[in-house]
Amino acid sequence: MELRERITSAMKQAMRDKAASRLSTLRLINAAIKDKDIDARAKGSDDGVDDTEVLAILGKMSKQRMESARAYEEGSRLDLAEREREEIVVIEEFLPRQLSAEESASAVDAAIAEVGADSIRDMGKVMGILKGKYTGQMDFGAVGPVIKDRLCS
Repeated sequence: MELRERITSAMKQAMRDKAASRLSTLRLINAAIKDKDIDARAKGSDDGVDDTEVLAILGKMSKQRMESARAYEEGSRLDLAEREREEIVVIEEFLPRQLSAEESASAVDAAIAEVGADSIRDMGKVMGILKGKYTGQMDFGAVGPVIKDRLCS
């Protein structure tokens, strides 16, 4: 089933179950996707965004909520931090399994070999390969330093 259909189906089920917080999060996801669709149509793509872009949207939403939860905890607003964590759980239902540190490292090595990267100047090419293959499965902010380390040594 396509990712959008899974989200719509989950939204309908949340309405039937009267799960207000889940429904709210699913509506936020849907709104973010529709916003990107509008941007894509303005640039000439009549179909909107594809599943890869939807995964990127979901990954970004999840990361934003993790940062917000941390900020709320530091500000002693545990109720708001808990709400953010509940939203993360709903968002991550639609994301593929995250790669472990070892899997990420081997993916970086494979991408470096594929590109034939030998200096830090090739980091963009390596990152492009990884984003093409592993969108939604790895944290690219954490992978960046690993790539730099591999290319600088």
